[in-house]
Amino acid sequence: QVQLVESGGGLVQAGGSLRLSCAASGRTFSITSVRTMGWFRQAPGKAREFVASISTIDGGTTYADSVKGRFTISRENANNTMYLQMASLKPEDTAVYYCATTPYWATQNHRYYDYWGQGTQVTVSS
Repeated sequence: QVQLVESGGGLVQAGGSLRLSCAASGRTFSITSVRTMGWFRQAPGKAREFVASISTIDGGTTYADSVKGRFTISRENANNTMYLQMASLKPEDTAVYYCATTPYWATQNHRYYDYWGQGTQVTVSS
């Protein structure tokens, strides 16, 4: 069993920055036991959307086109923690952000992610 807890969300003005964290834990969990960790987001009335993913093995990253050049995903294996540094935020980035894990490589399909956090709200005002 894996527990994921997101933090770092909040209210920010357009053009501002936020850093989200995702702390992973479990009785025998190690971040390298899952191949990929990812961030998704869901705005009211919209489908869950892939944001970024990172390999826990080699650090390889994948980003949605909408966030490329503005968001940076990273991880600290020693602390079982993943981060999402968000810069140049836009009102359309407003959503609940979720972290998740998958045993697959770099998939953007939320159906292949098996463990999810509870989400953290990010609100960007114009």
